[in-house]
Amino acid sequence: MSDRPDDPDLPLAPFPTAAPMNPFPPLEGEPAEPYLEDPVADPPSDWIETADAHDLPTAPEPELVSNPLVALGRFAFPPGEPPDEEGVAARDRRWTSRVIVIATVFLLIFNAVSIQNWSRQQAPGWVTTTVHRLADVWAEQIAQLGADQPRQFVRDGYETARDADWPGEPASRGSPGSD
Repeated sequence: MSDRPDDPDLPLAPFPTAAPMNPFPPLEGEPAEPYLEDPVADPPSDWIETADAHDLPTAPEPELVSNPLVALGRFAFPPGEPPDEEGVAARDRRWTSRVIVIATVFLLIFNAVSIQNWSRQQAPGWVTTTVHRLADVWAEQIAQLGADQPRQFVRDGYETARDADWPGEPASRGSPGSD
């Protein structure tokens, strides 16, 4: 039973049966050994009065190696010892550093206007003037790439919602029609 007509019809799974005799005959001069003895039948009742259902296994143990390449990889590159406290701390610092760098890059690309706004708020001086000029150039370059469009879309949505006339709201909020 398959979707492809060229495949032969094979039974899905035959029921297991015990072979009546040993498929390998004994060699000359050796006594024949019984191949399969009569399988032990289940007792009439397999209920054990003292058994607790929580003590019984619920599922078979998973296969440790299901793929030969995984076994070869474990043989060629055995897993190391678990890290100690210093190793765990170093791993956490690396992860935190990567997250900070990625967040900074995203903010530099998609929120370049914030650098301009920050530099405008600082006291005038050589450093702030340099940062302001660099921020202006950076924001222009990012605008040419179109990376400022998501920020502008969110900003326009916020301003539209802020300026909308909401039902039940007093008109003395300072809107243009309230004078």
